[in-house]
Amino acid sequence: MAAAMAPGTFAPSLTARSAVDQGLVTGLATGLHYLLSAGTQDLLEAAAQTLTRGTPSPWLRRAGPIAVDCAAVPLGLASLRALPPRAEDPLRGAVRQAAWRLGATGFGSALLGGARIATQALDDRLGLHGRLAAVPLAVPVGLAVAYVRDRLRAEEHAERTDGVGVAPPLSSLGVAAGVVGSLAGAAYGEHALTDLAARRVAAVLPGSPELWRLAGHTGALAGLGLGVSAVWHRAMRRIEARTTADVPVLEPDEGDRWVPPTVSGGPGSLVAWERMGRDGRLHALASVRPEPLPDRPDGVPDLSIGTVMGTPARATPAQVYVGLDNAPTPRARVDLAMAELERTGAFDRSLLVLVSPTGTGYVNYVAVAALQYLALGDVATVTLQYSRRPSPLSLGMVKTAREQNRLLWLRVLQRLRERPGRRPRVVVFGESLGAHTSQDVFLHWGTLGLDAMGIDRALWIGTPYGSGWMRQVTRGDRLDVDTDAVAVVNDHDQYTALVGRRGRSPRFVLLSHDNDGVTKFGPDLLWYPPDWLGPTRPRPEPVPGGSPRGIPPAMRWRPLTTFFQSLVDMKNAQTSGPFGATQHDYRADLTRFLSDVFELPASEEQLLRVERTLQVRETVRERMFAVVPGAVG
Repeated sequence: MAAAMAPGTFAPSLTARSAVDQGLVTGLATGLHYLLSAGTQDLLEAAAQTLTRGTPSPWLRRAGPIAVDCAAVPLGLASLRALPPRAEDPLRGAVRQAAWRLGATGFGSALLGGARIATQALDDRLGLHGRLAAVPLAVPVGLAVAYVRDRLRAEEHAERTDGVGVAPPLSSLGVAAGVVGSLAGAAYGEHALTDLAARRVAAVLPGSPELWRLAGHTGALAGLGLGVSAVWHRAMRRIEARTTADVPVLEPDEGDRWVPPTVSGGPGSLVAWERMGRDGRLHALASVRPEPLPDRPDGVPDLSIGTVMGTPARATPAQVYVGLDNAPTPRARVDLAMAELERTGAFDRSLLVLVSPTGTGYVNYVAVAALQYLALGDVATVTLQYSRRPSPLSLGMVKTAREQNRLLWLRVLQRLRERPGRRPRVVVFGESLGAHTSQDVFLHWGTLGLDAMGIDRALWIGTPYGSGWMRQVTRGDRLDVDTDAVAVVNDHDQYTALVGRRGRSPRFVLLSHDNDGVTKFGPDLLWYPPDWLGPTRPRPEPVPGGSPRGIPPAMRWRPLTTFFQSLVDMKNAQTSGPFGATQHDYRADLTRFLSDVFELPASEEQLLRVERTLQVRETVRERMFAVVPGAVG
């Protein structure tokens, strides 16, 4: 089974894999296939021994296990047919995987058993005295199965045309062997030590060696769990310490000099600069000036709104940010944010943007700057931090973020309803885990929830696969969903074409690159073939200057393998790189999407100037603060 599954681990996925990545995928997938298949085969052999117990015929005792293996195949297939897959049913998925494992293991074992019988018969016929029968058959039989299976699916043609590079096989196999060998060595060492200790304890204390061996395994697992827990908590403390550290190039009292009064942390702010956290302070420092800064440092270009847009700014942008340490509870942080919105005059702007950050509190600098340029400064943003950890380690904070966002947004809605005269348009922006936590506010409410809360428009980029609201509005036919109001697109040209077909622009847009592993990875890949790997998947298509469309034809769902491949794809998608629009980097997409989705019209010349300016700002920011470009928190 392990040998039959190993070639499939080299199939292309969303992104190219290094030798180390490929080795990890191959090692973990084949190692787990081995363990699960060995456990399943133990059950089948136990069943065969029970059925043939007391049988005097040696031939029947040899053929009995093969008969049981053969019987497991139709049993597994029948179970799969009786239980069609459901994406939102993990229990059904686990049962289906157990049925698949039963049938696949039975087939593999029967095939291997038959090959051994045939080899023994050939050995006897040729008079080789067991030399041929002693040849290990598991690996060649498994590889033959893999070859025949892939030939039947014609994957060899698809793998030549998908355009995704394949990792070096020899180096990858070396890493995979190291992974499997390390795991096997650790397991053998634990087994040997536990067995030795069990025999010695049983010699002096009541109880059999088997009982003490079980106790030893339990103790080893408990010790491993305690060790992992200690390492985890220590790592989390170190990560949180880094996300609260001061920005290294600024003195503690320089926030008042570089941050405008309409930005949290600046002069007169109710939000303490020193408690905003690293990402909160960097967010404040990245605000756009409506007019040239009188004493800007040497070498820093004039990137004010009036200079870039070629027309005077209408207002000074308001930028509210409340960090975790700025107030002790979610309710207190919401109260502080509301007071800061009043102080900065945010409700006087024509556009109010509700922003949910990523795990560490990061808000995309490019997005906020683009909004401030396109709105000519007549815009306010408000953000509440909910975690200090990177997004993959902040998944447990989604509920807290959802409730905190919901309370703030309802308070904003209440304030606007009480406000006489002109009211700002309210829109939502979120990136990565920020997209998930902001969409979660409307979970089980479809698009009707956004309308009920007065949300005019929304743009989400890099929405994680685990977002329940995203699945609800993009799958099936819900009564609370206006399907024409929602769009999921890969690039701006695709968005423009969709608007042309529908005749109107969607109000709630999910920008998700086809090669972004963050938007594709989820635990249900262990038990369910996802929609994006189905027969209606888009074929690969290059996009000049943007993220390529489509899914590689050779990529299909494979038990365990696809989970590990997609996990690596998710990791690689977040690797920093030059300013662009691919994988989990959406910076180069933002100007035109924000202009269209939030109805902030600009001429083509202005759009080009903003795009060039945003690249310059990112270069300057990275040089000044040594921050990872395009970090997603």
